[in-house]
Amino acid sequence: QVQLVESGGGLVQAGGSLSLSCAASTNRFSFPLMGWYRQAPGKERELVSTITRNGNTNYADSVKGRFTISRDNAKNTVYLQMNALKPEDTAVYYCNFRLVNDYWGQGTQVTVSS
Repeated sequence: QVQLVESGGGLVQAGGSLSLSCAASTNRFSFPLMGWYRQAPGKERELVSTITRNGNTNYADSVKGRFTISRDNAKNTVYLQMNALKPEDTAVYYCNFRLVNDYWGQGTQVTVSS
């Protein structure tokens, strides 16, 4: 059983920065794809960013140029650096590791005040 543990998040003013991290509970597996999703109140969960094992990245248009995803394969950990945050970035952020199955973190709240 793989568990993902998220940390980071919190409350920040618009224009500020936050960082998130997500670590798997085991190093038995190497995950080809890691990523971050978010869900705002009343909205569906949406993709924020993904990163492959060899470092290829993908970003939602809404976060390009402001967010940076990275990963440490040795630690089975993925990171999300969020800069120039906007109130519309407010959401619960979930990490996702994909192998055969999808594994999800517990979610962490990010709130950006105007």
